[in-house]
Order: sequence, then structure tokens, then C-alpha cells
Amino acid sequence: MYLAHSFMSDEKKHNSQQPLILAVEDHDDSLLLIGYALESLGCRFICQTDSSTTLLVAKEYQPDLIMLDILLPGLSGIDVVHYLKQESLTCKIPVIAVTALASREDRERLLSAGFDDYISKPYMIEDLEAILCRLLGGKLNSRSALKSAEY
Repeated sequence: MYLAHSFMSDEKKHNSQQPLILAVEDHDDSLLLIGYALESLGCRFICQTDSSTTLLVAKEYQPDLIMLDILLPGLSGIDVVHYLKQESLTCKIPVIAVTALASREDRERLLSAGFDDYISKPYMIEDLEAILCRLLGGKLNSRSALKSAEY
């Protein structure tokens, strides 16, 4: 199956002990930062810029969690989460809204749309780590990038 604009972290593809995160973001710089953050937190990840294939990728790879930008060309993050939550193979996968929309009303709207949590850009890696720990339970070894950098 051809997946337009998708890539998977090379280093940790086969280590199933680490959580697999699907990150959907249309800005390359933001996608690089997400990849760096996830790698530093010990996660495997699939990154994609095209929201139209997110449901297919999620069904095929069954990630432990999905990080989904809201303002995407084509299908918005709200549209995508709606499809994910209706599909039996993906409805239980936690989905985090990643967005610059930061008002209380935006947060409430996103959570009521089906997102399991919300993080606003720009975010601190510690905030992302806290959300991942909460949603992934014991699947994430809690060792932040800052702790790693101290040694």
C-alpha cells in the first residue's frame, strides 16, 4: 500500500515494547519537532502530512496513540477524529489534538468532538510527556529528554 507523505522512525521499528505514535502534521518543521520529541521520549513513530490517509494508516499499523493537528488541508483534524472514532479498528486509540487554537472554548470543542486530550502549540516536551504517560499508562517509560540530557 502506498502511503503518500508518510515515514516511520527507522531506529526503533521492530522494538514492540516502545509505544507507536502516529503523528499527523502538515508543517515540516512542526513534524520534525514532534519526531524529535517522540524519539527523545523513547517512542516509535509514524509521521504523515496527508490527513486523507490517516484512517488507513491507523487501521494498518494500530498505533498506541495518534497526535493530530487540527488545521490541516483537506480533511481537518476534527473530521479525521470523527472517522477514527466511528471505525471499530481505531475507535479505542487515544487521539491528542495538537493545535495553535488555545482558548477554553477551543479546548472544550475539541474534547467534545472526540479527542482524548489536547495540547496547544508551542508546547513543552514535559507537557507532551505527561499527556502520553496518562493516555498510554505503563507503555511509556517515563524518561524525559531533559533527564537524559542531564547525564
